[in-house]
Amino acid sequence: MAGEGAVADGEAAATAAAGGSGGGVTPTVVMSCLTAAAGGLLLGYDIGITGGLTQMESFLEAFFPEVQRKMANAKQDAYCIFDSQVLNAFVSSFYLAGMVASLLAGHLTKTLGRRNSMLIGGVLFFAGTLLNLAAVNVSMLIVGRILLGVAVGFSSLAAPVYLAEIAPARWRGAFTTSLGLFTNLGFFMADMINYRTTAIARWGWRLSLGAGIVPAVVVIVGAASIPDTPNSLALRGRLDEARESLRRIRGAAADVDAELKDIVRAAEEDRRYESGALRRLLRREYRPHLVMAVLITVFFEMTGAVVVGIFTPLLFYTVGFTSQKAILGSIITDVVSIASVAVAALVVDRHGRRTLFMVGGVVLILCQVAMAWIFGAQLGADGGRAMPRGYAVAVVFLVCMYTVGLSVSWGSLSSVVTTEIFPLEVRSAALGLGGAIASALTFMQSQSFLEMLCRFKYGAFAYYAGWVVVMTAFVAVFLPETKGVPIESMGAVWAQHWYWRRFVKPAPGKQLDGPE
Repeated sequence: MAGEGAVADGEAAATAAAGGSGGGVTPTVVMSCLTAAAGGLLLGYDIGITGGLTQMESFLEAFFPEVQRKMANAKQDAYCIFDSQVLNAFVSSFYLAGMVASLLAGHLTKTLGRRNSMLIGGVLFFAGTLLNLAAVNVSMLIVGRILLGVAVGFSSLAAPVYLAEIAPARWRGAFTTSLGLFTNLGFFMADMINYRTTAIARWGWRLSLGAGIVPAVVVIVGAASIPDTPNSLALRGRLDEARESLRRIRGAAADVDAELKDIVRAAEEDRRYESGALRRLLRREYRPHLVMAVLITVFFEMTGAVVVGIFTPLLFYTVGFTSQKAILGSIITDVVSIASVAVAALVVDRHGRRTLFMVGGVVLILCQVAMAWIFGAQLGADGGRAMPRGYAVAVVFLVCMYTVGLSVSWGSLSSVVTTEIFPLEVRSAALGLGGAIASALTFMQSQSFLEMLCRFKYGAFAYYAGWVVVMTAFVAVFLPETKGVPIESMGAVWAQHWYWRRFVKPAPGKQLDGPE
């Protein structure tokens, strides 16, 4: 494979990146990576809490009484119970704020550092949680959601970059997938809280929103306790601190000179083009990176992952479960997702990225098509029929299987691939662009999915299945394997790919194998 045909003069960098001569993982690396991955708690908790709140009676009674009336109407079209523009605005304002924050976070992550950006994200999430906890009207809710969105915009960009830059090359995939693991832990934590608070009349929703203080404090305390990445410090000209950070990460006895030399060389190259990172990304030699920054992000969003993550309790309520049992079904999918992400972390650096993308894609297609058939045949085109309990249980099973396929492929690997393929000089800009696109698409889907479900009915699942067919074919043809390649040697991967090599020239002294 392209990623496995390493460069001759990159072996020293690979050895250094693997943790010095011993190739070990130091306690500092473990602590730093776990803290960065905890940034996923913020996103996971917010998505999980939102899905449960939007069908919680105490919350709907306080802020969205028209939706509560539709839930009580026995003749209501099941597909359209939650079709409310105000409710959509509550959900989607978070993602609109995240989109704007992503545009700024790329620059600030570069100038302030990866660690400080995560710290800012934690503080803003804490402030947004307090505002939502005290909310007395929809306007306060939405302002709080905007603060939460800005917080996640910062942490979602800084955390994966931190993980990619600090992890040893041989374990980079496993460490980076831990971000997905913590995101799913956030889902699980939120659903467990919602399961208890949904039975509390009048003020149960405040407990659900207020518990967001816990992941915020975890991120704040953790980010204040870890070093910034050597790459980030070198990029800001703080070489002594970069060396000290590298020693803390690789171990006091490790020889860090070779790795630091590669990092400093990349930072010097970046400083030659201090401004215009986005314009640089448009150059021909960065064409593969631009395409991947856009399409990997778009494809992940169009798996339906975010929609399923946000609206799983509503989906289970639609097929006939009570509010509390719908949240229980969501908890089951959370457990399946956590286990699947753990498996992905174990196999991603053994079997590679492409294999998992392909296997996961097949599973996603089969599950989406099966759900379209069940909804169409059993719930009816008008949503007027009650779904038999056996088929409702089958929907829960299919969502669990969908979660398995997603977790071992796009759910874990989209962040792994997008954080490891970009050169340092365009990394923050490319990830900022990807983050903005992701937030824009998530905003559009969260704002429109309930209406789309109301209009498309069961066809909504076939729509997402069609997208997964396209993205799986794209991976098969255009995505090179990057397993085990040091970040600073990643240019060789593109230079030997059958298609992308026409845009990327190998660096002087790089010995390339044949095309992938």
